[in-house]
Amino acid sequence: MGLFVLLGLFALCVAIGVPVAFALGIAALSAFWFEGLPLMIGFQRIISGINVFALMAIPFFIFAGELMFHGGIAARLVRFASAAVGAVRGGLGIVNVFSSMLFGGISGSAVADISALGSILIPVMKEKGYDADYAVNVTVTSSIAGIVIPPSHNMIIFAIAAGGGISISQLFMAGVVPGILMCLCLAVAAYLVAVKRGYKGETFPGWTALALSFAAAIPGLFTAVIIVGGVLSGVFTVTESGAFGAIYAFVVTLFIYRSITWQNFRTAVRQSVQTTAMVMILIACAGAFAYMLTFYRVPDKTVALLTGITDNPILILLMINVALLLLGMIMDMAALLLICTPIFLPVAHSLGIDPLQFGMIMLVNLGLGLCTPPVGSCLFVGCAVGKLPMEKAVRTIWPFYLAIFAALMMITFIPAISLTLPRLVAQ
Repeated sequence: MGLFVLLGLFALCVAIGVPVAFALGIAALSAFWFEGLPLMIGFQRIISGINVFALMAIPFFIFAGELMFHGGIAARLVRFASAAVGAVRGGLGIVNVFSSMLFGGISGSAVADISALGSILIPVMKEKGYDADYAVNVTVTSSIAGIVIPPSHNMIIFAIAAGGGISISQLFMAGVVPGILMCLCLAVAAYLVAVKRGYKGETFPGWTALALSFAAAIPGLFTAVIIVGGVLSGVFTVTESGAFGAIYAFVVTLFIYRSITWQNFRTAVRQSVQTTAMVMILIACAGAFAYMLTFYRVPDKTVALLTGITDNPILILLMINVALLLLGMIMDMAALLLICTPIFLPVAHSLGIDPLQFGMIMLVNLGLGLCTPPVGSCLFVGCAVGKLPMEKAVRTIWPFYLAIFAALMMITFIPAISLTLPRLVAQ
């Protein structure tokens, strides 16, 4: 009955429009009260949920991404990507994917990717004769590269939700190959759709222009090298690398590119504070909610339920993927990472799946949920930037869904995709 109170009240709050963070807190504290547990313990669990040093990296990553978004780094990455692959048939679609891979690996945010790159590329693609739905669909689906390619604050959230026993630096390394694989699948889909619709490629600007655009993009690209390289080399902790990355992004945009204004800086600070506040409230309330899930032995019951249906690991993994995909359609990614990781990670462990690989499975699954109706935030932002009704975008987005799903299946059933690079670096 207590579990029904916990899950039922949470579902009710979400259904009537209560923000997910507060829905988690209300449901958790109500379950504490129902079980006769001291509410003080519930509030202690809320506080302890964010009393984790590694979480300090999140505001730094978010601030660095906002500075790069408002500081002109995205425009230089687009110019480099256009010079490199724009001459391919339907080249601007592939440029979009390639730019997302570069910018996502720096900003670590799918929404920042859409806001920065979409505002640049979608109008240009329309002017060059690309249909609005194609431009929006490529931008929306390729934006989730920022979730998988390091540095990603969602990886930190996953590591915390997993109990803190997973190395964040190894998670960063585990995301490199899956992120590139997903972008390659999306590039193939963008090319095939472009060929079917008869889109032409751009004129190759020449090797000199390519070299100059690459040189202009290097200072921005070096942000990711500093953040990830500093962690792997042991020079920085994850939190210190995030702080140094934010400082470096500020120096690049102010003194090298000289493209950030006082107004843009204020906007970056304000949006960083707002995003950080939302993420931290969510993590805090999810700490109490996860405590009650453990109290009701939900992870153990989930393992027993799935293994009771079948002992075939392939079928169990498929069921987990389906569950995550469906949940991703109706809930925010950070909340699902915090709720589902303690439930499904023990199942994955019972199947002998490495936590690093399972983290990539979760990130890609829930990233796809950001691109799907009814509550996909990336889909909403992309349609708003492209001034396209969501119904039109969804009607033709399925080739890109299939591309991400193909990458997801390879990540799920080929462990080496996620594990080879972390193992090489660890040696």
